[in-house]
Amino acid sequence: MAKLLYVKVNPKEDENSDSSKLANHFLQEYEVHNPEDEIEILDLYKADIPFLDVDVFRAWGKFASKEKLTPVELEKSERMDQLTDQFMTADKVVFSAPFWNLSFPPMLKAYMDTICIVGKTFHYTAEGAMGLLEDRPCLLIETRGGFYSEGPNAELEFSKSYLQAIMSFLGIHNFQAVIAEGLDVNSSNPERTRADCLAELSELAKTF
Repeated sequence: MAKLLYVKVNPKEDENSDSSKLANHFLQEYEVHNPEDEIEILDLYKADIPFLDVDVFRAWGKFASKEKLTPVELEKSERMDQLTDQFMTADKVVFSAPFWNLSFPPMLKAYMDTICIVGKTFHYTAEGAMGLLEDRPCLLIETRGGFYSEGPNAELEFSKSYLQAIMSFLGIHNFQAVIAEGLDVNSSNPERTRADCLAELSELAKTF
């Protein structure tokens, strides 16, 4: 039995979110083919996700000097440890997010900051930083109003490229993405795009 961690990155209700609809379809299909697996859901807009702030940096400094942490520093540090451990123990990871302002919603960056921990998910060597995580399947399900995978807008895409890079940085290279583009461009037939993505996700669920 494997554990799949689903990281949802959208404040909208599912019925109003294209990315959540696609992700829910994938998870339903995945359950059909993997009935024994556990699916754990982490909704970044409902969960407690600490930001890298002065409390966190002070806590890290105190860890090094073995000083006592304040209750707030301890709470934030422990929560970051919980989130990191949750990610580390997942056998598979699925992210779903919309494309906002050339990237993804801010909660995903905050989450990435909580799981990039020296000594746990990566470390430094003489050759530079090296990921400590074992490779595992990682899927990004993303929706975009326009087109950014190719053409003149490709250089403005900072979502998939960032997430793929940060996963590789941590040691996860088995990265895939299903992206529905042009959903706000009527001339591009967005309904056909949605249908094609649903079909692609159905196939992917058989082998993910």
